[in-house]
Amino acid sequence: MPVCRLRIDIDTQRLCLLEGERLCLDYPVSTARNGVGECFGSECTPRGRHRIVLKIGDGCAENTVFVGRRPTGERYTPSLAARFPDRDWILTRILWLGGCEPGRNRGGECDTRRRFIYIHGSPDSVEMGVPGSHGCIRMRNADLLELFPRVQRGMRVDIV
Repeated sequence: MPVCRLRIDIDTQRLCLLEGERLCLDYPVSTARNGVGECFGSECTPRGRHRIVLKIGDGCAENTVFVGRRPTGERYTPSLAARFPDRDWILTRILWLGGCEPGRNRGGECDTRRRFIYIHGSPDSVEMGVPGSHGCIRMRNADLLELFPRVQRGMRVDIV
């Protein structure tokens, strides 16, 4: 039975769910506005082999707002966005990533998990297919809701 994994392609701004080499799902995403990189404070998307270390938000309503990986009790709306124009919206679900490559994306100043790098939902108004995040991988909420039940904690995630 082929193993499932996620592949995030920085150049094409796509996230693919693969079963072995067979493409199962394909979504547009938005990675870091600052490009790729692994250092703390860079606001870059880390490269290399990762794992999903935690799935957060199962059962929460679409557009649930998360701060510090906890639901705030708010649901995203344009009027809420207008009240908090500088907030980096993390919505609906979170797939928290951890690096698997010591010295590249795990440990020290390059640790993906301690940098709080997620795959997460974002407002529908956020453009996909172009870099724009603060390091995370942003997805449309509907796409993330489709993907979330098909991935498991520990699943491999390659960011290339």
